Amino acid sequence: MFKQHINTPTHLFLDNTTYFITSATYLKRHLLVQSEIKESLLSLISESFGKFGWKLNDWVILDNHYHLLAVSDKGRDLTKIIKKIHGVSAHFIRQKTGCELPVWWNYWDYCPRDDADYYTKLNYLFMNPVKHGYVSDLNDYRFSSFSSKLEKIGRDAMVEQFHNYRCRLDVDEIYDEF
Repeated sequence: MFKQHINTPTHLFLDNTTYFITSATYLKRHLLVQSEIKESLLSLISESFGKFGWKLNDWVILDNHYHLLAVSDKGRDLTKIIKKIHGVSAHFIRQKTGCELPVWWNYWDYCPRDDADYYTKLNYLFMNPVKHGYVSDLNDYRFSSFSSKLEKIGRDAMVEQFHNYRCRLDVDEIYDEF
């Protein structure tokens, strides 16, 4: 376990382990609204995790936060990865929005305990655009890995996943949406 400062969440660094990662902008300001910012952030996230040998499984980027599911190579690299993402993206976001520093607040990580825990977190990640009122059909939100996952595993498997691993954000009608 690692805790850098009193206001920093505790981080557990494990190798070859799945992580659910969340990060938010400072004061939850809506600094990620522009598509160009979301696209740049996704590219930077993919590049940064890849550089450190981590596998980015799924993701969603909203207007003031993001969620990721990734598999670690070396757990200790997580701090370096997030520092790079937040450092580079803060500069770009400030250029595009003119916002004041700081851009990012913190990040939180969690290691799912088992398949049920993993899929509950995955469904939570996918449901975030619905929760926040961006869309009612998950296929309509392009800043998420939902559509590619749906294409990869198919509608029946996705419906089963949502049915078997409910998260608190479940919307009953969602099963008909995809």
